[in-house]
Amino acid sequence: MRAVKPYVLHNTLRIIYYSYFHSIMTYRLIFLGSSMESNKIFRLQKKIIRIMMGCKRNQSCRELFHKLGILPLPSQYIFSLLIFLNKNKNQFTPYPEIHNYATRQQINFHLPQANLTKCQKGIGYLGIKVFNKLPQYLKEEFDNPNKFKESLKNYLSVKTFYSLQEYFEL
Repeated sequence: MRAVKPYVLHNTLRIIYYSYFHSIMTYRLIFLGSSMESNKIFRLQKKIIRIMMGCKRNQSCRELFHKLGILPLPSQYIFSLLIFLNKNKNQFTPYPEIHNYATRQQINFHLPQANLTKCQKGIGYLGIKVFNKLPQYLKEEFDNPNKFKESLKNYLSVKTFYSLQEYFEL
């Protein structure tokens, strides 16, 4: 990135980012996003963003991610989980199938009981947990995949989550 930055425009740098780094970063992200190795990849992503924007090493990247319209690795992981859940929603149990009562949880999916940490870090369990924490307006668009994908990407690019813990605390 440093080698080509003086010769190209920001749009071209963004295209280079997506073609070289983003494609590799998102490969199998849904399976490796909660691993310890993802922290190294996230640091590398922030380093590339700083190079693209010409910033110092210790400057925060939150605003830079938002300016470029690029999702940080944890936000991209959340995005991947929710898209997976959307594509495979018939494999998960919504609350109305559990009971017939009209509750606030009616749009949510039933979170299966999992005692093992390995199960709790699985894509099905974590995907449901992330979905149930979404704002109401995004849950309502879940049945329209294209609109859901677009709205979700906008939501995550504005919030720029740096960890799943930060997402769940919101």
